[in-house]
Amino acid sequence: MTIVDIRPFLAVGVSLLAAILIMFTGKKPNVRDFWSVAAAFIKCLLVFSMVPAVLAGNVYEYTLFQVTDTLGFTLRTDAAGMVFACVSSFLYIPVSFYAIGYMRGHHEKEQTGFFAAFAVCLSAAIGIALSANLLTFFIFYELLTIATWPLVFHERNEEARFSGRKYLVYTLVTGQLMLAGIVAIYAMAGTLDFQAGGFLTADMAPTWVLQMLFFLMVLGGAVKAGVMPLHGWLPSAMVAPTPVSALLHAVAVVKAGAFCVLRLIGFVFGPQLLAQIGCADVLAWVAAFTIIASSLIAMQQDNLKRRLAFSTVGQLSYVVLGAALLAPLSILGAYFHIVAHALMKITLFMCAGAIIVTAHKDNISDMHGIGKKMPITMACFTIASLGIAGMPFIVGFISKWNLALGALQVNQPLFIAVLIGSALLGLSYLMPVAYLAFFKPNAKGEFKSYGEANKFMLIPICVTAVLSVILGIVPNFGPHLYDLASMAAQSITQGWIGGGW
Repeated sequence: MTIVDIRPFLAVGVSLLAAILIMFTGKKPNVRDFWSVAAAFIKCLLVFSMVPAVLAGNVYEYTLFQVTDTLGFTLRTDAAGMVFACVSSFLYIPVSFYAIGYMRGHHEKEQTGFFAAFAVCLSAAIGIALSANLLTFFIFYELLTIATWPLVFHERNEEARFSGRKYLVYTLVTGQLMLAGIVAIYAMAGTLDFQAGGFLTADMAPTWVLQMLFFLMVLGGAVKAGVMPLHGWLPSAMVAPTPVSALLHAVAVVKAGAFCVLRLIGFVFGPQLLAQIGCADVLAWVAAFTIIASSLIAMQQDNLKRRLAFSTVGQLSYVVLGAALLAPLSILGAYFHIVAHALMKITLFMCAGAIIVTAHKDNISDMHGIGKKMPITMACFTIASLGIAGMPFIVGFISKWNLALGALQVNQPLFIAVLIGSALLGLSYLMPVAYLAFFKPNAKGEFKSYGEANKFMLIPICVTAVLSVILGIVPNFGPHLYDLASMAAQSITQGWIGGGW
């Protein structure tokens, strides 16, 4: 049942309002930061309040205005969108507290503009999650690009300017290509409304046209998701403050890219059409290559944030791979990996930021023995690292287990080998950091005066690390994200029969 309700737009708008209030109260830091935290809590409550109805098979929908008779600026709360909306809105809370502690502890300039842009990014992310059609999706998708640019550019130095330009070139160019694809789809189908299983059919255009259109559209999502060779902007963006890195990797930008691919495969083209035209296989192998190659590159990075950035390139390709396999369980794993990766990667980046603020260290080679002075931070880092590798009882295992089962459903055991190889590589580039921190003495005698980061930073780290374990044991803890992911996968793959359509 469709329920007309304004809550989806309120969930989007609350942080837009907060951004305005932040700008007006910039000279009062405590008041300014209050608006960020208040918006985070209200946004999360609004999103979570819609979960019970969605789990019951209903959707909330609200159209702000009509563009044409068949196309409106509309938001809708289907199960697929709610997975992304729930994780983004919840993580907005700990990352807001963390950002306050980081920005003040690191004595960053332009904090007012930072928090305002941060709030706009979260509005865009929720808008992307709850969009009912490609037009609404595209508007919020481009808003996210524009709002993120000042965050990447925050340091205002030459490196930041270069990274900001690079980010814009990658995302805006592919965004225009996506727009061209949207226009073509509307001309072909007469609609842009997302439909579970897709609304395009093989008789709408020649096969080669549909193939070209698919890759044109996916290009926009693949860039933000960091799929190789379109990943170049992501490591460069690590010049931004660490809360921005957490936002990019865990809450908004790269997640939006991966979610874009899921939307296109599941709700525009549909698994059945993609199986007929053969595009999904190509995308799956590109994702598999990215998973392995990015892990090998990550092993060579001494800068901790850059190592984590290349880890994200590989981990978000799990989502793309799961979608491209076109199996019910792989699509379930893809949606749940959005949740899993968000919790684990935000923990890792917040740990990196805590080390930067407290010990002023960026490189792994300088972190020998730091675990003895920052044991809580490095313990959380270790938990998240094990989760990235897919260890049982941590949330990453749940998503990767379903991805592996999905590969079996479609008789693709080679992709299971990719998953196993990636897990071993994940251990090889993340666990040495924990080993150096806890078991290697610092020959220079540093870290004698350092302790844990301030509580504004430390508590969010602990919260996300603990949740990574809880959801690894009880995946339906809280808003039933596993059930939502399962509902999304089932709606997309109706008609799937044991390896075919």
